Amino acid sequence: MSAQKNTPPNPIDACVRDNLEAFFRDLDGQEPHSMHEMLIKLVEKPLFEIVMREAGGNQSKAAQWLGINRNTLRRKLTDHNLG
Repeated sequence: MSAQKNTPPNPIDACVRDNLEAFFRDLDGQEPHSMHEMLIKLVEKPLFEIVMREAGGNQSKAAQWLGINRNTLRRKLTDHNLG
């Protein structure tokens, strides 16, 4: 059995929280800028990669799963160099 199966799942929000705390520690007192945009970009790319893979490349299905318009999905895929 792999170590991954023995490790309890780490909810996404806990992963984000842990990484944001590390981000602020690494700033070492400097003020952050454009955090919302940065975080959205960092989360969107892997989200679209995984959803597109799981949807078998079907953009209509992926858009439905994501709750977004297919044209929006296409634009986002292009923005992230995934399409």
